[in-house]
Amino acid sequence: MSILAAPLPGIPSENSPSSLPLVNGAMGAENHPMAQMNSVSQLRDVFPGDWAYQALSELMTRYNCLVGYPDGTFRGQRSLSRYEFAAGLNACLQSIERLLGDDDRPTQGDLEVLRRLEQEFSSELAFLGTRIDGLEARVAQLEEQQFSTTTKLFGQAIIGLQGRNNNQLDFFPVDGIADLRDPFTQPTVITNVQLSLFTQFSPRSLLLTGLQASNGRFRLTNDTALSYEGDFNNQNQFQLSDLTYRHLFGDRLALIVGPRGVNGVSVFRGANRVESAGFGPVSAFAQRNPIIAIGGGQGGLGLDWQVSDRLNVQGFYSSSLPNNGEFGGLLGGDFGDITSGVQVAIAPSNNLDLTLNYLYNYSPLGSLRTGIGEDQLVPEGTPLNTHAFGINLSWDATSWLNWGGWFGYTTSSIPSESGTVNTVNWMTFLNFPDLGGQGNLGGIYFGQPPKITRSTLPTGFNLPNLLAGGLGTSGGSRSTTTHLEAFYRWQMTDNIALTPGVVFVLNPAQSSGSDTITIGVLRTTFSF
Repeated sequence: MSILAAPLPGIPSENSPSSLPLVNGAMGAENHPMAQMNSVSQLRDVFPGDWAYQALSELMTRYNCLVGYPDGTFRGQRSLSRYEFAAGLNACLQSIERLLGDDDRPTQGDLEVLRRLEQEFSSELAFLGTRIDGLEARVAQLEEQQFSTTTKLFGQAIIGLQGRNNNQLDFFPVDGIADLRDPFTQPTVITNVQLSLFTQFSPRSLLLTGLQASNGRFRLTNDTALSYEGDFNNQNQFQLSDLTYRHLFGDRLALIVGPRGVNGVSVFRGANRVESAGFGPVSAFAQRNPIIAIGGGQGGLGLDWQVSDRLNVQGFYSSSLPNNGEFGGLLGGDFGDITSGVQVAIAPSNNLDLTLNYLYNYSPLGSLRTGIGEDQLVPEGTPLNTHAFGINLSWDATSWLNWGGWFGYTTSSIPSESGTVNTVNWMTFLNFPDLGGQGNLGGIYFGQPPKITRSTLPTGFNLPNLLAGGLGTSGGSRSTTTHLEAFYRWQMTDNIALTPGVVFVLNPAQSSGSDTITIGVLRTTFSF
């Protein structure tokens, strides 16, 4: 999906049967007690799980041209004559004509739907040809002569209840005995609210403004990070999370630029299509290959090029402190990272997605800034140049089973010094779409968070040995952390999802002396 992609308008499906359908704008309908109905939820025999629910909702909320019968039913299972359909469509056309002066006027896509309906019902709707031609001419005139932006609001609110077992961590593996007790084992509530404003200047350009507020995070180690946690500086106060302008050139090239929200996570197309803080896995590690988030980029430039139907290339350049000229800026600085990256996405078949990643990062503080696994690679304040490589795969084996995984590798060096420090992470997963009902999702994830597998920097800079009480000589982390996660997302309604989940972390902090951590999660997501 392109970075400018937007949902297509709903296409009408079955209409009301027998007698005369009650449609807003039909003769006498305005005086009927059912004529003021403006939500599909008011129909007693239409439910969110029905296959035509979205189409009916579009007709009622977008065009205001559909109601039901006096008893509050829609009767969608009964047959419909072609003349009855013509009467209903005629009323919808009247409603569409009234919308031509509004910002939310019909699009060319809507008119194309009407054109196809005209061809199918040519004998019954012979009068529509002239009507649609007139609509197209008036829409074209409005688009040419009137500058009117349309801003729409989307959002989600996440409320998560989570807790974990009493455990101790062996952060400094000198004697194999745990040295720190986890202080965040009591049940806690985390809230995260995200608001997105889409301002469309033309069919090819839009401005995305994102706001986010959360109540922080509760963790002693990156291994327990959850998908919907905020940061330490965001305590229930809305902060700007995205401010980007996106423009489509031709049919295949889109550019994105802005001071907030430009990085690998926002530009790269994920092979695993269920990644989401509110609707995907419950842990942060299971969202995506951690190398994609290297650098903590905020502002910069990105591109999305659809080379062919099965080949796509994305790229970006970003800075972690683009607005801070003293300590950062677009070119980095004393405290600001700079990161650039490219991704090639390949779809060899309709059910297989493959992506290849390369990223370069310069960090003045010696951290990859991913917040996952071992991201601090050298003593803080030591500059690092990092090259990261990733491969990600997703295969729809059947309509109810998706298998995938990823592998990530980084190699980092200190400028003008010999040696490198390397990390490896991997994940394999099973997704079960529509498990137990349409819109539901089950998932099982198993993998290894980023681990320092090898460090051959000069003495004093090799962090695994320093943490073990040594002088900082060569060597990697002594043990391996393993991550196991299972969750089930129950789509209660179109706007409410409930996700219970459990995460097991074995040998946390890459130490065999640490206790296994068990995390229980109950996440509720409200979308609007």
